[in-house]
Amino acid sequence: MNFSELAKPTASVTDKFGRPMRDLRISVTDRCNFRCTYCMPAEIYGERYEFLPKPEILNFEEIERLARIFAGLGVTKLRITGGEPLVRAQLPVLIERLSGIDGIEDIALTTNGFLLAKMAADLKTAGLERVTVSLDSLDEEIAKHMSGRPYGPERTLEGIEEAARVGLDPIKIDTVVQRGINDHTLVDTARYFKERGHIVRFIEYMDVGNRNGWKLDQVVTAKEIIEKIGREFPLEPLEPNYYGEVATRYRYKDGSGEIGVIASVSMPFCGDCTRARLTTDGKLVTCLFASSGKDLKSLMRSGASDEEIAAEISGIWSKRSDRYSELRESNTEWSKRNENGSRPKIEMYQIGG
Repeated sequence: MNFSELAKPTASVTDKFGRPMRDLRISVTDRCNFRCTYCMPAEIYGERYEFLPKPEILNFEEIERLARIFAGLGVTKLRITGGEPLVRAQLPVLIERLSGIDGIEDIALTTNGFLLAKMAADLKTAGLERVTVSLDSLDEEIAKHMSGRPYGPERTLEGIEEAARVGLDPIKIDTVVQRGINDHTLVDTARYFKERGHIVRFIEYMDVGNRNGWKLDQVVTAKEIIEKIGREFPLEPLEPNYYGEVATRYRYKDGSGEIGVIASVSMPFCGDCTRARLTTDGKLVTCLFASSGKDLKSLMRSGASDEEIAAEISGIWSKRSDRYSELRESNTEWSKRNENGSRPKIEMYQIGG
């Protein structure tokens, strides 16, 4: 079944293609304790790199207020992102605030898992429902290379285990796949989490931001990924869970679970995108590949009412016509030109993927 065949959720605001605003991804920090090669390469984001000063970052009261306004416009799902959200001080306090908002049905968090073991219980108590953990390989050296840090996957695996123990499930594992880097370890990753009942989502290497050196020939397509894993563990397709789900789902034929593939490059899903993004400094971004966002922080700090902010958000979303991935997929030459950074984009650590 195609996503478009599923019933669209009701919402009070839709864009030019009739896509409702259903999900809000909130970046609570632009800082991270990793330097992943496809997001914040260490040679650029070194020790002297200047991140946002505290006054420019949304405080918890501002985040809660904006989330309430978004909920009034039809948003039902919140995802907390970064940078690495677990480096934001007192994060469980924010989760507790957000969990009390009327209309919000689901609060999730995306993390590299390095700090998760010691925070999972507090996050669960505060109202967090589930986590997605980024882990690109179980191989010690590959994990070090892709994370840009001198440690392997052990701390992340401990975090996943603790998250499962406290009930932050279903737990999903996000694995970015790069040709020649970690594509030979996919079966091992699938096997490990299959045995533990967690869902791995393999992600095609995407051209997010301008500084990760993205090249089209480094993309391992969804078709290749499914064929590689399917040879070891036979798979069959599953229907999507809901309208706008980003991952194409596959079930292990032996009934032992499922995997997903996020194929933004080879099989774009712009037509069903319901995701808005709020940057660390309060900008509304309507596409992962956007060049800029609309400043809600200044509007809020200038004394605008909730009604005025809601009207601004509605106006921005109603004019939305983003479909970057579809354009990239349909125009190979356009895509190759973009490899050279001719179209500036917001960096992923600023909008949380």
